[in-house]
Amino acid sequence: MDDEKNNVVDTDDEIVTLCAGEEEIDFREIAGISYDGNFYAILQPVILLEGMSDDEAFVFRVSKGEDNSDIFDIELNEEIISAVFLEYEKLIENSNNEEDDN
Repeated sequence: MDDEKNNVVDTDDEIVTLCAGEEEIDFREIAGISYDGNFYAILQPVILLEGMSDDEAFVFRVSKGEDNSDIFDIELNEEIISAVFLEYEKLIENSNNEEDDN
């Protein structure tokens, strides 16, 4: 994927279809994370890209377009990517701790 803006084409059952030029790619939504005043989506291709393992995913910064549609920009800053995944891990850990308390 290049770093041009990607508009949502369809969202159904946590599947997000992004357009990059003429190509459409379906992603499974793993999580939505608020970090440092921005909202990020952790997305994994439904059909993994060559060389990608099933525990890898991409981070996209989500913003609103002029028509109020969601705009997904792939995040390339390694510090932000690491911080977003760290927030995700904290959410998973908190969720697991809440389940253990019940």
